[in-house]
Amino acid sequence: MYTPKHFQLTDEQEAISFMQRYSFATLVTATDDVPFATHLPFLVIKRDRQIILASHFARANPQATEIIGKDVLVIFTEPHAYISPKHYEKETNVPTWNYIAVHAYGKATILPEGEQTAELLARMISNYEAEYLSQWNGLPDEYKQRMMKGIVAFEIVVNDLQGKQKLSQNRSEIERKNIITTLSKSDDTTEAEIAKYMERLK
Repeated sequence: MYTPKHFQLTDEQEAISFMQRYSFATLVTATDDVPFATHLPFLVIKRDRQIILASHFARANPQATEIIGKDVLVIFTEPHAYISPKHYEKETNVPTWNYIAVHAYGKATILPEGEQTAELLARMISNYEAEYLSQWNGLPDEYKQRMMKGIVAFEIVVNDLQGKQKLSQNRSEIERKNIITTLSKSDDTTEAEIAKYMERLK
């Protein structure tokens, strides 16, 4: 990911927290120079000093077999906001976009069917809707087994983590304040969220 130095997100824990918050991400692979992408919810885990991304495909998804032994990219992004040049002190300026993104590269491993897949599903349910776990546990085993046969669970061990937070760090304090004031009043929640991230950089 192209990242000028002043936009780099270098704090690993901050990047992990961002991925955990915006965990619906895009997994990208390439076969014969043709890119392929799937949009998935991820568990983002720190295990033995390694960052692990865990999720599952629909079994019919061809990417479920294509990830084996290949380098994969998972893109975490959101929020973002259009930045108007009206916030700048000089007229000779152009519009831009503020955003945060984390790119995680790594190798994927398919989890065996059965216990490990069931454990991943339980962890994902606990993460996204803990109240549903008791309902899931109470469903007939035959039904759960049938559902699990329709998915392919996997983990990615991250070997390269690239973070970018383009939040007007290259602008003057007055210009940054103008942008924060405008975005924080926006009815668009993603714009208001960008304002909060900009405030934290002060």
